Amino acid sequence: MATTATYNEMPEWMAKGLQELWAYLKDSEKERKRMEEERKKREKEFIREQKQYKKRIQKLENLFTTQWGKLVEAIAEPGTVDLFKQRGIKVNRSMRRIEVENSKGRVIAEYDIILVNQSEVVVIEVKTTMKQWHIDEFLEKMAKFKDYCPEYKDRTIYGAVAAITYEEGIDRYAYKNGLFVLKTDRGMIKIANDENFRPREW
Repeated sequence: MATTATYNEMPEWMAKGLQELWAYLKDSEKERKRMEEERKKREKEFIREQKQYKKRIQKLENLFTTQWGKLVEAIAEPGTVDLFKQRGIKVNRSMRRIEVENSKGRVIAEYDIILVNQSEVVVIEVKTTMKQWHIDEFLEKMAKFKDYCPEYKDRTIYGAVAAITYEEGIDRYAYKNGLFVLKTDRGMIKIANDENFRPREW
């Protein structure tokens, strides 16, 4: 019958080798467990940071939506209509978020605010912070407005931009391109263009 040799029955070099191997295996297991714990810890930390990041993004999105929404509401109020009446543009009705779809039902253009009367239309582009590329893009949309909204093809079309803030010089850039510039002043909307301003007509 076979028997299992003990360390005492083995040659010294073999017993020593097995002891070292056993010690190495125990140390390796300890290191594996330590690394596994570190991995789990990093994973938990990553998940926690991801949740915090998503919360920050959601907070910023909510802030943007709230600010943008309040600005749109303020512009659409009758007081803003009166501002244009004071400039000789007697609009009497406002509409928000006008979407234009093609024959396939895909949205190809969107206009934030439209003020109208029987002969004139004011199209307003709204941003929280207005930048030059916003102006350029809006001018392109204005050039196509009568094609996109043929019901207004016989009316005089004016353009306007509104923002909580404007990047440096962008309000002047809009002015030079014939756009009305709407700004907030102590919670009120005002037209910043001076009396010498002559709006561009489409």
